[in-house]
Amino acid sequence: MSGEVVPRSRIIGTGSAVPDQVMTNFDLEKIVDTSDEWITTRSGIKERRMVRRGERITDYCVKAARLALEDAQVEPDELDAILLGTISGDYRFPATSIFIQSELKAKKAFALDISATCSGWLYSLFHADALIAAGKVRKALVMGAEFLTPITDYTDRSTCVLFGDAAAAAVVEASDNDRGVLSVHIGSDGDLALLLYCESGGNGRFLTEESIRRGEHYLRMSGNEVYKHAVRTMYRASRTALELAHLDVDDIDWLIPHQANIRIMEATAERLQIPRERVFVNIHKYGNTSSASVPLAIDEARRTGQLKPGQTALPVVFGGGFTWGSAVIRF
Repeated sequence: MSGEVVPRSRIIGTGSAVPDQVMTNFDLEKIVDTSDEWITTRSGIKERRMVRRGERITDYCVKAARLALEDAQVEPDELDAILLGTISGDYRFPATSIFIQSELKAKKAFALDISATCSGWLYSLFHADALIAAGKVRKALVMGAEFLTPITDYTDRSTCVLFGDAAAAAVVEASDNDRGVLSVHIGSDGDLALLLYCESGGNGRFLTEESIRRGEHYLRMSGNEVYKHAVRTMYRASRTALELAHLDVDDIDWLIPHQANIRIMEATAERLQIPRERVFVNIHKYGNTSSASVPLAIDEARRTGQLKPGQTALPVVFGGGFTWGSAVIRF
């Protein structure tokens, strides 16, 4: 209808949950040929959180969700959708979001997992935003959660120093004011899939005693190639999100990049000409938490008062697949 206002999605609450077990760089020195100086210089990471055997990702998602709902002053039965970005759910099926729905008693909501590696939360936000714009959803729980330490090879010093475990959530609702998601952009390139992958466990390569002996159940990464593609792609994705929002870099208060590697984050900010003091960084505390990375950073930035109401943020991610995503959000 001509003149009809299309609602945009707005983040009204956030929450996060991380394991209490901390693995520092000094702990890693005892199990692999590395050092605190080597890890810090190359990644910016000082410590990461690590799940204990038997812990469920569902439990951390529910903790994060309850905090986000409390922050938003929204009851679970008000939710229309639960979207979870993850590649490390508790079961092969059903979706982890189904268990979250059950434990929250969010009976009105449909539940959906989205597999996009580190881009999972922004992929989920993209879909929530589209559903809200279409009038199909009024309130959604948009989550990113990952348990990557169980599939990390602690004999491979190039990858085992990077990853941590976490869950984070945002409550998103329809809004017709000038705050909210001003743009969101996602993309992928399957030609580069085998630069960052986990081979065994799917129908293409069943998990067997032999595959376990070969370490095929661990994630593998071609670090230098991933770095080069990440910087270029995160820059281009950021520019696209800005163009879609009809804004420029000077309009951005915070760049919130995927907390994958401090060098990637700094190089992306430099290309965008965003000064270091406007780049949110918490990688030193959590490492690379994949799909939880950006919502974890947003939650911390809001709760510490660094990301203030009325400010505009540019989250951007890059992950295996390859996948990527970016958004412009006015809080």
